[in-house]
Amino acid sequence: MAEPFKHYLEFQHVHKTFDRPILVDVGFHVDNGETVAIIGRSGVGKSVSLQHIMGFLKPDSGRIILGYQDVTDFTENQWREVRKRVTMVFQSGALFDSLTIGENILFSLELREDYDQSNKMDVVRGLLRLVDLEDAVDLYPADISTGYKRAVAIARALAAQPACILYDEPTTMVDPIMSDHLGNLMLRLKTQLNLTSVVVTHDLDLMNKVADRVVFLHDGGVVFCGTLPELYAFDHPHVQEFLRLDEVSMNLAG
Repeated sequence: MAEPFKHYLEFQHVHKTFDRPILVDVGFHVDNGETVAIIGRSGVGKSVSLQHIMGFLKPDSGRIILGYQDVTDFTENQWREVRKRVTMVFQSGALFDSLTIGENILFSLELREDYDQSNKMDVVRGLLRLVDLEDAVDLYPADISTGYKRAVAIARALAAQPACILYDEPTTMVDPIMSDHLGNLMLRLKTQLNLTSVVVTHDLDLMNKVADRVVFLHDGGVVFCGTLPELYAFDHPHVQEFLRLDEVSMNLAG
């Protein structure tokens, strides 16, 4: 049977206004197994886009397609079902401080019915092994760095066996070595698990490493949507300025 919609995820003419327009006629799509990076300066609607994908926000107008179905008018109960297949890695990591790393991941497994209690810790260790953190199982979030908290958050997200994973600025406020580690991890998960992913980022190194296509937002609208080679060849002043400023900052850091 054919899917009702062509793309796994799609924004169709999405508008959202708070005290000012945040998303203005936004349209882009993500296909199954694809990684799309959403880039642009602060305040252009990148994280707001992720919140629409998770159902935390509803568009003022336009449609949100997710998992090949129109989820725009879903109830909260319907969204709970969607969130079993679509999960988000928050910038903060959003770990429980009072639980160990292992217990944080175990918490996600408790929501699943396909594991019995006897093998859940095996699954936890397997997930931590996948993100190169097996030795951290008995540590607490306060014991590990911001970057490792993000890696744990990724492992916890994977516990739900999602079809789609959203990353909100996964490499912000981490050192270049950890940033590279997280990028390699995301790339590995993409190839091994064929996850559909959306990555909101300022980090062009990360974008270049993991993205199949890129959406560039400016003043709430989509200025560009295409492949990496197309992005660098795209003759638009805001896009070229963004790419140039990143190059300057990299040279200063070096």
